[in-house]
Amino acid sequence: MVIILEDFYYGRLSPNELIKPSDPELQKINQKIINFLEMLKERLSEEDFDQVEKLFDLQSDSSSLHSALSFIQGYKIGALMMIDVFSGDKDSIYDGI
Repeated sequence: MVIILEDFYYGRLSPNELIKPSDPELQKINQKIINFLEMLKERLSEEDFDQVEKLFDLQSDSSSLHSALSFIQGYKIGALMMIDVFSGDKDSIYDGI
């Protein structure tokens, strides 16, 4: 049995590594990206394509940071929900976080 708190404590909890996307729409989009990049690689000079790859890497970094922030925000909301439920108060502590 896996103890999630122990994994969390030792830094072994990586939710992003547990995601195995199986959504057909996501697979289609990823294939379109691959096809588009291959087309650009054929049409652009090596220097221009390097710039496209750098832009793609920056977009990927931005997306990863946004995902991390969304995860953190979701965790905070979940914790606040638990406090709300277990406190028994009629007034919510939620204040737009």
